[in-house]
Amino acid sequence: MAQIPTPPPIPPTAAQPSSNRTLMLVLSYLWILALVPLLVEKEDPEVQWHAKHGIVLTVAEIIFWIALNIVTFVLAYLPVIGGLVGAVLGCGVSVIVWLAILAIHIVAIMKALKGERLVLPIITDYANKWQ
Repeated sequence: MAQIPTPPPIPPTAAQPSSNRTLMLVLSYLWILALVPLLVEKEDPEVQWHAKHGIVLTVAEIIFWIALNIVTFVLAYLPVIGGLVGAVLGCGVSVIVWLAILAIHIVAIMKALKGERLVLPIITDYANKWQ
């Protein structure tokens, strides 16, 4: 009886992206939820990059909001123009900044889903240092 030759083993290929990769990329830019892809998708370097970038972006936003609130609080106590400056910074600028932050997150999510990266000068530098 003739033996049927066995085919050679298939060489291992690059790791296939997980089935929930799209969800993980979106979560990467939803503030504190970026911890989920960082902890769950440890084998996917692209998801890891976006998760780290999202966490650094979140920390930068928190620091910015704290600084803006301190400046608003201090300026509000200036005589004569304090109330006006405090109101403009507290209401007007805060809304514009919040919309800008939201736009950055939306653009980052859209680029991540296309397989691209949004590079923000200081944010990306810190995220790339985090290995």
